[in-house]
Amino acid sequence: MIKKVISIGISGLLVLTACAELTPTQRGTGIGAGVGAASGAVIGAATGSNKVGRDAVIGAAVGALGGYIWSSRMENQKAAMEQATAGTGVSVSQTADNQLKLDVPSDVSFDVGRDDIKANFRPVLDRFADSLRNNPGTNVQIIGHTDSSGPDSINNPLSVNRAASVREYLSSRGISPSRISIDGRGSRSPIADNGSESGRARNRRVEIFVGERSN
Repeated sequence: MIKKVISIGISGLLVLTACAELTPTQRGTGIGAGVGAASGAVIGAATGSNKVGRDAVIGAAVGALGGYIWSSRMENQKAAMEQATAGTGVSVSQTADNQLKLDVPSDVSFDVGRDDIKANFRPVLDRFADSLRNNPGTNVQIIGHTDSSGPDSINNPLSVNRAASVREYLSSRGISPSRISIDGRGSRSPIADNGSESGRARNRRVEIFVGERSN
């Protein structure tokens, strides 16, 4: 019985992850249900329950609810940020590990060689701060990047200072610094060719990740 339930759960997961037409909410619900069913069956067997099928059903229900609640919150925040950043050049996406990602190019965020926030970046951060206040169960990671011009002795601290500037701005809008971690990658993680000006401009950027807390 337990092998059958786990097999069904795994088969369901494979179908769900392969179906491009499902929304993130539907996919999250289905994946949660599959994992929950398998987990419920395993727990039932491990505890000597003679109602493994019932335990699997309970696990599926709990897993489905967890998947729906998580994905619906992130979907709502993603939609809010897409609306807030429309026409600004900031891209909003969902990562493979289910985080919300804002990719902020240099023409929005910072001038060359500087770490002070540009005026046109502030309204985006204001709306971002609003979304964080509406979703208190999330944490933020901010990563600064530079192009490859200049030595690491300049680029590395510059990338960290850019991330720190974003954190300070969000903190000034009421977001607790304890929710925000920062990092600087210098020129180590380019997304374009540093051999051209347009490529270097793309590499001078800030990435902001939002994920739900694990506890």
